[in-house]
Amino acid sequence: MAGGWAGLSRAPAGPSVGAVTTTELGDRRARRTARPLHLLVCRPEHFTVSYEINPWMDRAQPVDAALALAQWETLVATLRRLGHTVDVVPATPGLPDMVYAANGALITPGGTVGVRFAHPERAGEAEAFATWLEANGYGPVHRPVETNEGEGDLLPVGGHLLAGHGFRTTRAAHDELSRVLGRPVTSLRLVDPRFYHLDTALTVLDDDPAHPDVAYFPGAFDAASRAVLAELFPDALTTDEGTAAVLGMNAVSDGHRVVLSPRAVRYAEQLRGRGYEPVPVDLSELLKGGGGPKCCVLVVRA
Repeated sequence: MAGGWAGLSRAPAGPSVGAVTTTELGDRRARRTARPLHLLVCRPEHFTVSYEINPWMDRAQPVDAALALAQWETLVATLRRLGHTVDVVPATPGLPDMVYAANGALITPGGTVGVRFAHPERAGEAEAFATWLEANGYGPVHRPVETNEGEGDLLPVGGHLLAGHGFRTTRAAHDELSRVLGRPVTSLRLVDPRFYHLDTALTVLDDDPAHPDVAYFPGAFDAASRAVLAELFPDALTTDEGTAAVLGMNAVSDGHRVVLSPRAVRYAEQLRGRGYEPVPVDLSELLKGGGGPKCCVLVVRA
């Protein structure tokens, strides 16, 4: 494609999102509706930072395993209190990052796609998740040839399938995903290693096909990808580096309530201004591995 779209899969899988008036935005804020989610999680029974595969990880920084588990339990209790269904995938010894369940797969009505990790330290998680998913009715699971890290980089929103690449998931994986699921994929290139997955730089706030809503940190993307996002979501909420630097974008939204880091104070204020209800949950220990609330949940879409 010509111009800034070169090298990007631009074809939308749903209706275009046009600019709206101030009155229309006000109406949407007034009618934010929470939708029940079905989420998969994995207890941090074996969580530690024993290797370094992203800028957040530091083996010299001690991890309080008991606190990590307590914070994770608070997250799960919060999600259930909000009315969401939460199922637990058993943790596997020797796989400390299984707690970041978002990386375990992509589960859609069109099929379940498994993962292939970029780093050998996490390779064993792929089959652990795929085996459990098939045993519990979410299969068959497509075992990918190309490297993709599940919902960390693959985010459905409003008929679109946004797909990150640049650090973990490869661009070739987007083509494989499109073939397997039979739908277009919109590729977005990440350029800041702190935001190595798409879900560290972009929050799906509302998955309503008629009025999808996202928030993102522009500095995490190259210019062409910023143009893609601006065209697809002209009224998106954009955040600052301070929000992104505490993984504030790594949040779970049900269309009304947004579970996020308590450190993302400005982001919470922005969300309130758009009619969302921020729900802070502290995951300071899991942040040491490079994850926040969204990293800890895999959404079941069926």
